[in-house]
Amino acid sequence: MSIDMGILDEITDTVLRFSRKGKTAKSLRDAATSSYVSCPYEIHLGDAFAWLEGREENSIQAIVTDPPYGLKEYTDIEKTKLRNGRGGVWRIPPSFDGHKRSPLPRFTVLDEADIAALRSFFARFAKQAMRVLVPGAHIMIATNPLLSQHVYVPLMDAGFEKRGEIIRLVQTLRGGDRPKNAHKEFADVSVMPRSGWEPWGLFRKPCEGRVQDNLRKWGTGGLRRVSGNSPFLDVILSSVARGEERKIAAHPSLKPQEFMRQLVRAALPLGWGLILDPFMGSGSTVAAATAVGYNSIGIEQDSTYFAAAQKAIPALARLMPKTAPAAKEQSGEMLATAKRPKAAPHRKGGRVRRGADG
Repeated sequence: MSIDMGILDEITDTVLRFSRKGKTAKSLRDAATSSYVSCPYEIHLGDAFAWLEGREENSIQAIVTDPPYGLKEYTDIEKTKLRNGRGGVWRIPPSFDGHKRSPLPRFTVLDEADIAALRSFFARFAKQAMRVLVPGAHIMIATNPLLSQHVYVPLMDAGFEKRGEIIRLVQTLRGGDRPKNAHKEFADVSVMPRSGWEPWGLFRKPCEGRVQDNLRKWGTGGLRRVSGNSPFLDVILSSVARGEERKIAAHPSLKPQEFMRQLVRAALPLGWGLILDPFMGSGSTVAAATAVGYNSIGIEQDSTYFAAAQKAIPALARLMPKTAPAAKEQSGEMLATAKRPKAAPHRKGGRVRRGADG
C-alpha cells in the first residue's frame, strides 16, 4: 500500500504532541509508519445487533455507516429480485451512453408499517450504539431527504446530540421524473425534485465535561481538521462510485473511496481509535479506514456481500481515487480556499451599493 506522506506527517505531529518526553522524532515517526502500514481490520459475518450486544461498553471511538435506509429493499425476496435484474423495490435504470446505471431503491413505496419498522430498527441501533461508543464519539450515518427524520429522531431519543449534517453533493438519477404513465400529458411536471445531494447525519455521544477534557481522556469529542488552516467542512463534492471501484465491489449502495476517506479520517480527531461499520456491505468504510491508517471493524449479515468485502477491502484500500488531486483529498478544503466572486456594484437612489455575496 502506498503511504500518503501528508497524512503520515499529520499522524507524526499528533504522536509528537501527545508523546512522553525523551522520545526521538525518528522513533516516533517509525512508530507512526508502522501503525499506518499495518492498520488491521476485522470483518464479521453475522447480525449487527447480536455483535453489538456482545461488545463491551465504551470500546468504539466512531461509527461510520451506510445502513439499509428502508429495510424492505434488503429482505431476501427483494435482494433476489435485484440480483435477477427484476427490480421489485429496486429501480433498475437503463444503460446510458454505454454505461450501466446502478439500481436505486424506491423509498416512496414504503407504507406506514414499513416506516414503523424503520423507526424501531434505528431505535434498537441507537440504544446499542450509545452503549458501545466512548463519550464524545461521533456517528456519521448515511440517509436521504425522504427518510432522514425516521433515522435521526430515534438517535436523538436515545441521547445522542445532533451535530449537523454532512452534505454530499452528488448527482444521481433519483427524482425529476414526470408523472408515471402520464409523462406526455404532463410534460412540464416533475413529481419531485431531481436529487443533487445526500445527507449524512452527524451525531455525538455526550462528552464527559469539556471537550478538551474528553479529548484527553477518551480521544474523542471533535472532528479531525483537514490541516492546520482548514477545518473539516459539512459540504463535500462527490461523484457516484464508478469504473474501477464498481468492478472491485459490486454493491448497489457503494460509496466512492474519495468521499469515504474524508468522512473516516475526520471521525477520529486525534488520528487514533477504532472505527465501526455495523452495516458493512462490500466494505467501503473499512477500506477507507485502512487507506488512511485507522483500525476498523465491519459487520455484514449477507453472505454474498460479505464474500465480496473479503476481496474488495484490500483492493479498494490500495486504490488511488482519480476524481480529486491526492494533495487535497478533502474537497471541503477546495471549497474553503476557493475565491468568492467579486460583488458587482449597483446604483440606486444616487448612491453606490455593493451587492451582497451570493
